Amino acid sequence: MTATVSRTRTAASDATPVDDGVLHPEPLGLAVWLSMAWLTLLCLAAALADVLPLYDPADTRAGIPLSIPTGQNWLGTDQLGRDLLSRTIFGARVSIVVGVAAVLLSAVVGGVIGLAAGYFKRRVDTVSIFGADVLMAFPTVLLAASIVAFTDSRGFLVVVLAIALIYLGPTIRIVRALTLTISNREFVLAARSLGATNARVLRREIAPNVVPTLLSMMIVAIAGAVVAEGGLAYLNLSVAPPTPTWGAMIAAGKPKLDESLYPVLVPGGALFLTVLSLTLIGDAIQKRHGRNLGAI
Repeated sequence: MTATVSRTRTAASDATPVDDGVLHPEPLGLAVWLSMAWLTLLCLAAALADVLPLYDPADTRAGIPLSIPTGQNWLGTDQLGRDLLSRTIFGARVSIVVGVAAVLLSAVVGGVIGLAAGYFKRRVDTVSIFGADVLMAFPTVLLAASIVAFTDSRGFLVVVLAIALIYLGPTIRIVRALTLTISNREFVLAARSLGATNARVLRREIAPNVVPTLLSMMIVAIAGAVVAEGGLAYLNLSVAPPTPTWGAMIAAGKPKLDESLYPVLVPGGALFLTVLSLTLIGDAIQKRHGRNLGAI
């Protein structure tokens, strides 16, 4: 009887998980790894497009117009006979660079304003939140399209600035909320009591704790920025031709849908996979970061 009870207790202790106090991050799923592979392949292809054996994206002699995928044109051709694979890869340059640059710009400007609003409060907070609310009151694509149309310019810089304004308001609010929370932590109060200046507290104590969350959110925001650039390009308000963009390719192929799906399917598929990949990776990072914060 005693031996049986002893064996039962031993088995129960072996089955009980031991909490060693160390955080063990959950493994990334297959979808996240595939998303990383797709983005890596896309970025490498876009960066090396000039040295890859691709057709000139503006060459109308690359193949028969509206051709199906062949050994000569792997993804077919558009209505002018231009190679869709080449145009999709070169178009990735615009979509990815515009998305990253716009989100990075909004993160830097909005991050500084949000830090100041959350830390100093009072008038700085009131003015910052009012400006953020004004920006968020406009429909996103309409705001960007209005800026591009008002400036009467379709340059790269104007498109980046227009899309950056879309994310400026939400960035200010997110960083402000994080700053308000962190400002009441013990290590911040201790730094203040030791005579640290406001600039030092913001730079050394608050900003390092805001940046990780902001970076994880930026990845998801890049997906939205890529979609916004595609919407502007579809409306003929993005980077001017002959530079190919995914949105402009979709708009150009739409009238020929009854003859061929490839001019719309290829750039649309690239846009879909890119946005989906960024969203999955961003969600995974946010979950892992949130889990780590909750265990502190």
